[in-house]
Amino acid sequence: MATEEGSPLTWSEKLSGHWVDYPARSGPDRFAAPFQRLANNLEKVIKGKPDEVRLALCCLFAGGHLLLDDVPGVGKTTLARAIAESIAGSWHRIQFTPDLLPSDITGTMIYRQHTGDLAFRAGPVFGHIVLCDEINRASPKTQSALLEVMEEHQVSIDGERHELPEPFFVVATQNPVDLAGTYPLPEAQLDRFLMSLSLGYPAHAAEVDVLRAQTGQERPPALEPVLTPDDVATMTRDARSTHVAENLFDYVVRIAAETRATPEVRLGVSPRGSLALVRAAQVWAAADGRDAVTSDDVTALTGPVLAHRLILTPEAELNGVSAAELLRTILRRVDAPRFVSGR
Repeated sequence: MATEEGSPLTWSEKLSGHWVDYPARSGPDRFAAPFQRLANNLEKVIKGKPDEVRLALCCLFAGGHLLLDDVPGVGKTTLARAIAESIAGSWHRIQFTPDLLPSDITGTMIYRQHTGDLAFRAGPVFGHIVLCDEINRASPKTQSALLEVMEEHQVSIDGERHELPEPFFVVATQNPVDLAGTYPLPEAQLDRFLMSLSLGYPAHAAEVDVLRAQTGQERPPALEPVLTPDDVATMTRDARSTHVAENLFDYVVRIAAETRATPEVRLGVSPRGSLALVRAAQVWAAADGRDAVTSDDVTALTGPVLAHRLILTPEAELNGVSAAELLRTILRRVDAPRFVSGR
């Protein structure tokens, strides 16, 4: 199949009267054009936050999961729903509470009276986009039930594996202010999130736009899809072909090693964190229409990808030191490569 201009399409599907296409041509525009189209679609409802939207999509196409640490009412749920609508994907919202059980999110076996056997009933994690609202309010047992799901993209019930749909993107939220009755996420759980972001309050003009657009409406209008789940899966694979030079691998490892040697840090970045930074940088470069990663891509993403993985010493926390501040100091100490070899 081809468009009116004659360029071939790998994926083509008509959704809600709009052609959704991921071009089969090679070159940087293969990724950058649909990425930007998706970002523009999200910004119709996420007003005044282009950087945060771009970072969230970077996390999606890097094959990771996103932690939103922010106060209520700034658009966390809207962001998750908008991504699902924009890729024509399924989405579920799980409200985490202290009495939530692992089977409430993963699913369970039920007895079918008419057949006399057991059948698997899928839980709400079986969706393309899964919003885990206030994840730190659930018990550690329920939080840990997400570990296999997030890492392996599957659920195991009674020794039987059930594969999750692709793409599978968890957006978890937690409120940094109201901490009464919460269970802080353990280090192993935090490390499963590729990126941690804070949307923050919108600028004055953006908040005025939100009020104007939604006055008289119960919820923001649904977005038209601009990609399909298959498009997202294909773009995720394409992003991993973005070239990373050897001296950039060395740069990422030196940053990680410096976090482990910093006195204010009790637990530094793991190899999983280093890999997350490389994969995010590949997407960042591809979204800019480039086929190779630069050191600027790495430094731009160091905070969102690594800050939540650092566990500071009690003394550093008492002195008001933040992980983001420490990473900025580390980046000044670690020399970035001046020249990055291409393909």
